[in-house]
Amino acid sequence: MPLDLVQTGDGSYTCRSRHFDECYHSTKDGALQESMKKHVEPAFSLSSPEKEKLTILDICFGLGYNTLAAVYYAKEHSLSKKLHILSPEFDEKLVRSLSSFPYPQALKPLTPIIESIAKEGRYEDERIRIELYFGDAREFLRSTSHRFDIVFQDAFSPKKNPLLWTKEYFAELAAHLAPDAVVTTYSCATPVRMGMVENGLFVYHPETSGVRSGTIASPSPHLALKKIDMALKKARNPAAASLSDSHFI
Repeated sequence: MPLDLVQTGDGSYTCRSRHFDECYHSTKDGALQESMKKHVEPAFSLSSPEKEKLTILDICFGLGYNTLAAVYYAKEHSLSKKLHILSPEFDEKLVRSLSSFPYPQALKPLTPIIESIAKEGRYEDERIRIELYFGDAREFLRSTSHRFDIVFQDAFSPKKNPLLWTKEYFAELAAHLAPDAVVTTYSCATPVRMGMVENGLFVYHPETSGVRSGTIASPSPHLALKKIDMALKKARNPAAASLSDSHFI
């Protein structure tokens, strides 16, 4: 592996990125638990059950936990809908190494998928289509014509990778969301939430799930969750502001 292995709180392994000096997952919550509880379970539970296909954006692929956990969830719950997962990832060398990564036992049945992604950058069967884009996530958003039903907003933290958390980034993301799309993220930072709201998204408190809370966002004002009143937060803290590309370029 080109990265340093780290065992997390649920026994599953993550890695520390030498480039960003940050782990890919919460070492306290656990790599697999974080993917399931912060991203996959809330996203699937809030998505319309009538949809025959879900188009999912996984920002960024990294070790692949979110994508694999989504496939695992669909199989475990015998979902009849098709999944099309697209994921930008700048570190192609990392992806090519994933056939040797020590995934938890729950994901072992997905080994053929992992091996295909590591070798080909893609996987496809009658119900699942996974495509990786080796390059910059924002370049991917500018070039894609897809509309997404689910987005796993799981880039490295705003402190380490701010250009995937700015108001300009969220503008690019919002342009590709279905009207009832669900965006999940581990971040509960006010600047992140403000960047979402400034681009027409509503932000919500996730349901309690046994892991540290993040944020759910959507173009829809009708998710079955408690809304976060960002206007009130701004009134109480006038200095609060979203992140901007101009701060980092």
